[in-house]
Amino acid sequence: MTRTPPTPPAPLSGVRVLDLATLFAGPLAATFLGDFGAEVVKVEHPTRPDPSRGHGPSKDGIGLWWKFLGRNKHTITLDLSRPGGRATLLRLAAGADVIVENFRPGTLEKWDLGWPELSAVNPRLVLARVTGFGQFGPSAHRPGFGTLAEAMSGFAALTGEPDGPPTLPPFGLADSIAGLATAYAVLTALAARDRTGEGQVVDMALIEPILTVLGPHPTWYDQLGHVQQRTGNRSANNAPRNTYRTADGTWVAVSTSAQSIAERVMRLVGRPDLIDEPWFATGADRARHSDVLDAAVGSWIAARPRSEVLAAFEKAEAAIAPVQDVRDVMADPQYAALDTVTTVDDPDLGPLRMQNVLFRLSETPGAIRWAGRAHGADTDTVLTALGLTAAEVTALREEGAV
Repeated sequence: MTRTPPTPPAPLSGVRVLDLATLFAGPLAATFLGDFGAEVVKVEHPTRPDPSRGHGPSKDGIGLWWKFLGRNKHTITLDLSRPGGRATLLRLAAGADVIVENFRPGTLEKWDLGWPELSAVNPRLVLARVTGFGQFGPSAHRPGFGTLAEAMSGFAALTGEPDGPPTLPPFGLADSIAGLATAYAVLTALAARDRTGEGQVVDMALIEPILTVLGPHPTWYDQLGHVQQRTGNRSANNAPRNTYRTADGTWVAVSTSAQSIAERVMRLVGRPDLIDEPWFATGADRARHSDVLDAAVGSWIAARPRSEVLAAFEKAEAAIAPVQDVRDVMADPQYAALDTVTTVDDPDLGPLRMQNVLFRLSETPGAIRWAGRAHGADTDTVLTALGLTAAEVTALREEGAV
């Protein structure tokens, strides 16, 4: 008789997270933790749910963004400004490992739920505070959203055509980067707690992680006074690098970050003579001759359908990818092989497709156990497990605290 080996516990099994945050970085960080086994309790206001429930398209009155953002989370309601809500949160905090919040600085303190009160009931707690501008400084108390971070960081100034306006992304870029950074910060703080036995505060400002991923611009400016300008789809560091239209009206993207790739591309498109030009030897010099290189590559691609272009580049071992919208992504064989967009069984909507967990672990993989649940769906269950009696839960409801 063969036996199925026991399934190992998820890597974050036993980590308890209270998600008090809204829109979008803080909740996304909690989602990432929940994907790998953390027990996440989403705490929302009784009458003002997380606005992400109403963002974007919905089906049968159910917000689809929330199905993704709220996955692997139990949902309860608490009004933290009421005495009963404050007392209940402190009871939850006493048994938690992590709290993620994104109120403006001073809001938790106004409710007597600041770090002194939280750490008093649980010295091992990690409190992740996600705001637009951080907990101190001249802008700390301003309302902050990802759009402002995308503008302030230099991202918008770098993005767009040289003769066009600065361009903002059509999705939550700064929030998403900050969500990743917050999850990383929380895991770092938990690792430190394993050594010291003490929790700490994570101060995450939306304006910082996006600045980090932009690269060495501050160092370039500090040392050289260099300010990078908008270059559209081109790069200041290599060429050809652009998007090109094919004969059948679709688009492809080409990259030549490596010198060998640039040479292969020029041989493929019938312009090996350009390789012998003195300026072809470095990426920066090639970038200064982008017009010549784009004309050569663009005209070759424009004469062929996308399938032929992709096959030719692959055969030549040159770097290319189709420019895909979501329809293409859903049908892409590489994404399918990786199960990047997976199917989740949802009691509200049936089979539901969404992005899978961020990465694959060979021994302790993550999983989507359920999609976002209804507002307050687990309030009674969570509070009863906390030790509250039915009478106490009823009293909290009468108070408006849940």
